[in-house]
Amino acid sequence: MKIAYLDCFSGISGDMCLGALVGAGVDLDVLREHLARLPVHGYEIRREKIRRGGLAAENIVVEVFEPDQPERHLGDIEGIIGSSDLPEAVKAKSIAVFRCLAEAEARVHGIGREEVHFHEVGAVDAVVDVVGTVTGFALLGVEKVYASPLPLGRGFIRCRHGLVPSPAPATLEILKNVPVYGTAVEAELVTPTGAALAATLAGAFVPFPSMVVTAIGYGSGKTDLEHPNLLRLVVGEACGDELPPAHAEDSHTHRDAHDHGEGHSHPHPPSHGHTHTHGRRSVPEHPPAGGRES
Repeated sequence: MKIAYLDCFSGISGDMCLGALVGAGVDLDVLREHLARLPVHGYEIRREKIRRGGLAAENIVVEVFEPDQPERHLGDIEGIIGSSDLPEAVKAKSIAVFRCLAEAEARVHGIGREEVHFHEVGAVDAVVDVVGTVTGFALLGVEKVYASPLPLGRGFIRCRHGLVPSPAPATLEILKNVPVYGTAVEAELVTPTGAALAATLAGAFVPFPSMVVTAIGYGSGKTDLEHPNLLRLVVGEACGDELPPAHAEDSHTHRDAHDHGEGHSHPHPPSHGHTHTHGRRSVPEHPPAGGRES
């Protein structure tokens, strides 16, 4: 079985996921072709090869050149994704990520999830990041995704609501029941989109799983930190029956999927002997089955 491990030693964001996937072998031109099947326009995806802390990495930039995008709510995003001709499993998993995001924002702000609107220039950035990540795993043929425990920064983050504590309230809401640990880094290491991707796609948050490594990719974050601000994606073949179990079906991030800087002081917390369960190439019909099947 082909598996992927999100080694989040410096956190996770949507663009870091895209960069890591491209670094691990996803053809960016093929990914662009699949994203072009979405009824979203006025953007382009740019790739930069950069170095972070001496390590070569992929920096993926989504540039929106039509800023007058409409304000989009969850129903609008579901319509955009659902009306495309992408594989049904890709659409279902992508919509599950957006529902996770919307539910967290709704709880934080005390509103209904249909009232939440996605601010990033009409949500174009988020759509590309989320659907691109789900599609990228499918293009690699990954069947299961796992992730490391997630590091959290501290301090404050400036957003459209003003200053909010790091991690952002929506991020922390998404990460209920996910293993996290604190760092001395005064920055946003885990973004809401990155948290929702990890919480929705990862079958478990564990130390490095047993695998025969076949590909490695590094996706760059946008902030310069004292340590390499990268997401490392490791892809390989699982070894025997040593895989950790997927998290329970009633995980909060999946419950309605079927219904529609200083260096870190502790790179990974101790596991205490348990896991947290919680040519053109076409996209397979079944992307990674992290958690509940789509």
